Amino acid sequence: MLNEEIYRFLIKKANDGIAIVQEGRFQYANPRLQEIVGYSMEELSCLPFNAVVATADLNSMAEMQNRRIWGEDIPLVVESSLKNKKGRVVFVELTAGLISHEGKPADLVIIHDITPRKQAEEVLSQTLEKLRKAMGATIQAITLTVEMRDPYTAGHQRRVSDLARAIADRLDFSTEKIDAIRMAASIHDLGKISIPSEILSKPGKLNETEYTLVKTHPQVGYNILKQIEFPWPIAQIILQHHERINGSGYPQKLKGRQIMIEARILGVADVVEAMVSHRPYRTAIGLDKALEEIQRNRGSLYDPEIVDISLSLLYHRGYEFK
Repeated sequence: MLNEEIYRFLIKKANDGIAIVQEGRFQYANPRLQEIVGYSMEELSCLPFNAVVATADLNSMAEMQNRRIWGEDIPLVVESSLKNKKGRVVFVELTAGLISHEGKPADLVIIHDITPRKQAEEVLSQTLEKLRKAMGATIQAITLTVEMRDPYTAGHQRRVSDLARAIADRLDFSTEKIDAIRMAASIHDLGKISIPSEILSKPGKLNETEYTLVKTHPQVGYNILKQIEFPWPIAQIILQHHERINGSGYPQKLKGRQIMIEARILGVADVVEAMVSHRPYRTAIGLDKALEEIQRNRGSLYDPEIVDISLSLLYHRGYEFK
């Protein structure tokens, strides 16, 4: 058994703040806690505990303590913040337990300073946000490049991106997965920059050779993007967006779930938007025909669940291309 002298030594030399709080006031604070809050023990003895730790956090801790007493499996540690003597916010983890002090109930509170970790997390968050914005600007630049090359599809990628994102929302995808679909859709026709402009803007049906050349654009887009370390599988989504469930698509003839769900979404959104928009070789076919196309080929060319969501969005929920 450890004797009282050893306990006192451990508490005095502890790297965490340790306090005994009774009836809302400090009865004891070890040297580390005095260092964290910037108050001496004499000053702390004159302060209520909620002058240092927010009342809301104390109430939360008390509630959790009661729930633990009643047998609930409640975490012992609560993140909180306190203000030191200079008014600076200090982020901490609080751990509290009931003890007896001088014959009366009291709280033993351990306070672990996590300010450096919180500051590092904030710096990381800001850095990631800057990278996200830079990535978005890069995607936008690529989008504009494609649209300058093929003016007849100006806005096509953006509208496909909007519809693909709406479909992904209905599937309850994570924010990261929705971002991947949105970004990939925004530049899915990047590979068309390798196709002669006279083919892209040809006012008539393409011959077999011309159509074969157009069909290379997913592979070309993939080849351009594959060396870029996006936080999402954008290059693969673009490579697969013309694949079809029955294996009749291109360039890899993938079938069913061999095709990424993101690419299956993009494939449906791409077909619908293309049919409702004007092209050099035809006038807009219209939304009804577009929805008839995906419904007729539900389960053969297009993923059934994605078709059903698209029909629901466009028929019943009033989704409109902007």
